Amino acid sequence: MRILITGAAGFIGSSLALRLLDEVVQIVGLDNMNDYYDPSLKEYRLRLLEEKASASRGGSFVFVRGDIADKTLVDKLFSSSGFDVVVNLAAQAGVRYSIENPDAYMRSNVTGFYNILEACRHNPVRHLVYASSSSVYGGNKKVPFSTDDRVDNPVSLYAATKKSNELFAHCYSKLYDIPSTGLRFFTVYGPAGRPDMAYFGFTDKLLKGETIQIYNYGNCRRDFTYIDDIVEGIVRVMARPPERKTGEDGLPVPPYAVYNIGGGNPENLLDFVQILQEELVRAGVLAADYDFGAHMELVPMQPGDVPATYADTSALERDFGFTPSVPLREGLRRFAQWYKQYFQAR
Repeated sequence: MRILITGAAGFIGSSLALRLLDEVVQIVGLDNMNDYYDPSLKEYRLRLLEEKASASRGGSFVFVRGDIADKTLVDKLFSSSGFDVVVNLAAQAGVRYSIENPDAYMRSNVTGFYNILEACRHNPVRHLVYASSSSVYGGNKKVPFSTDDRVDNPVSLYAATKKSNELFAHCYSKLYDIPSTGLRFFTVYGPAGRPDMAYFGFTDKLLKGETIQIYNYGNCRRDFTYIDDIVEGIVRVMARPPERKTGEDGLPVPPYAVYNIGGGNPENLLDFVQILQEELVRAGVLAADYDFGAHMELVPMQPGDVPATYADTSALERDFGFTPSVPLREGLRRFAQWYKQYFQAR
């Protein structure tokens, strides 16, 4: 099987590729290696992939440095490779950054995704799987968030671009019979994660003796999802594209689906910080007598943020027999251990 993973040097993309290399697959990884965060972390992930591929008994990994917003490059890649499955994880991430640099989101999340859809249209694939986001739920007060809920009121440009991906995918599934599945990820975390995420950024600041800010005065709840659970969900979804079928009116039914992948157990941010600090001490990243209280500040909600995220994953369990299961403490423990090793080795 030939698989394209865009955003292959990113957190989720590289983790997925590492998992898939346990199988007999040919993976092409595409990433522009931008400097939204330190590219050395992306290079580290690529080294892990190269090592895994060289030791694989049947899998292979080829990296292409490029941007999904480059239509010529995307078209050439599709026409020359004949992909069976495409997993589009390339995107400009981050809610707050979308306020500072909206152009990056339109280029990658809108134009880039359009290029992927057009390439799938002209070079048919068995399944297009793409990253959506829990941010599409906006300020939804009904919890848990279900894929049956209306998601017409985004509160950030990032969320709006992810909602647009779902709309574009539905349109292309209907018009061109492209089996597509969108995955709404909920606050993904774990080893080798994104430095702009709270758990990673907090750790960096605490280690430097800086102050961490807890938004909405700590009255936020997040449905944290460990990276291995995200990858397991993607792998299961990849293997089962939406069925092509005809409706009662005799017309094709779009082979289209959307699922939540979340832990299903929202954590209060203050509890999250408490667990994180305990695991950082346990791993030896911070000293046992570190004064956490002196390095925390409670601040108001930031523009684009929402007070709570909470995934209803019943559809994922129903259709794929899978529910994320790694508890927050275990996931943060693995992150703290990785953080210690990674920065000691640099």
